[in-house]
Amino acid sequence: MIDSLYPLLRPLLFSLEGERAHEVTFSMLEVAHSLGMLGAHESKVEEGVTLMGLRFPNRVGLAAGLDKNARHIDALGALGFGFIEAGTVTAQAQVGNAKPRLFRLPEVNALINRMGFPNEGSEAIAHRLAQRKFKGPCGINIGKNATTPLEDAARNYVECFRVVAPHADYVTVNVSSPNTANLRQLQQVDQLRPILDALLEARLQLTSSSGKALPILVKVSPDLATEDLAAIAGLVRELRIDGVIATNTTITRDVVKGVANSEQQGGLSGAPMRALALKSIPVLREHLGSDVPLVAVGGIDSGAAAVAALQAGADLIQIYTGLIYRGPKLVTEILAAVADFKSSARR
Repeated sequence: MIDSLYPLLRPLLFSLEGERAHEVTFSMLEVAHSLGMLGAHESKVEEGVTLMGLRFPNRVGLAAGLDKNARHIDALGALGFGFIEAGTVTAQAQVGNAKPRLFRLPEVNALINRMGFPNEGSEAIAHRLAQRKFKGPCGINIGKNATTPLEDAARNYVECFRVVAPHADYVTVNVSSPNTANLRQLQQVDQLRPILDALLEARLQLTSSSGKALPILVKVSPDLATEDLAAIAGLVRELRIDGVIATNTTITRDVVKGVANSEQQGGLSGAPMRALALKSIPVLREHLGSDVPLVAVGGIDSGAAAVAALQAGADLIQIYTGLIYRGPKLVTEILAAVADFKSSARR
């Protein structure tokens, strides 16, 4: 039922300012979930897959950014996702950048955001993660507080990690958002290494105290040169980081030149960046090898786009902007397309 309702509701939601529409959508989603209107999916679904020691009911996940404060994990999970990633969360709560900071580009099914990691802080998010009922893997995306200098980034990431890690199924290290000043500099291998080393040490302490083996992933930018992607992949293999998510939003604007709102600062997501995000997948796969899980995200707004990402070398899929434009029907479409693709591959 929710699949058929969304196209009727979208004009109303798109008449609202972006963040207000976000709040209203989640309010309606929670009501639908409480009434049992979610979860009745007739779409064909492939058998699950085990990666990083986690069992994924299916390969289609929700990307970080939609549920920043982990308030709606159960309702979102009922849409059919195999896994959910909440956040980005920072050690201390912060308000993010000044509003307005979220802009639609409906002509091209895209968004530009300069949110700046607004969130309620690691303690609040950890509490909600602990209360979730969703049975699939739930990851948490962690970032640096805006007021933390780059030279103190490792400590800040670890501070956040220690709070949320006991309640997450995996943790993603976000060093690729364009909306926190200078954050992307942390993708340089000489700056990324100490952050990952510190997080690995914190994970070792977690494992020693609780027995929990928590996967750590790194999320990269689509704007990196091939040699930079290769260098990060090399570091991931060297340190035995568990996986890579490719990609975050882009600061390029060539593909949306002349489109209303395209001049806004921030990260571009959605259909126009699909080719750029997809381009990174085979590069990373080549340098990661076949055994490091790779998650594709960026412009995946159809079953065909999801299959293309898998064909390029991805193991899992995440969506965000496509869900805003197409609604829950996108989840069922991708589930069916992936099931058909995997079935054909086994023949």
